[in-house]
Amino acid sequence: MSPRTGRPKAEHPKEVRYSIRLDVQIEQRLRDFCEKKGISKGEAIRQGIELLLAEKNKASDH
Repeated sequence: MSPRTGRPKAEHPKEVRYSIRLDVQIEQRLRDFCEKKGISKGEAIRQGIELLLAEKNKASDH
């Protein structure tokens, strides 16, 4: 048998999808941020969610 071709399986596949609505200004700020950081909009949103959850955990620890 020949080895498999294509992309390797992700360690943590992203199977859940969300659809959100943004105003033009927020979308532009997100696009600018992503270009500056060299990341995708999805990655920026995931990082934002992680920050919010970490902030909430800090607040509930007090």
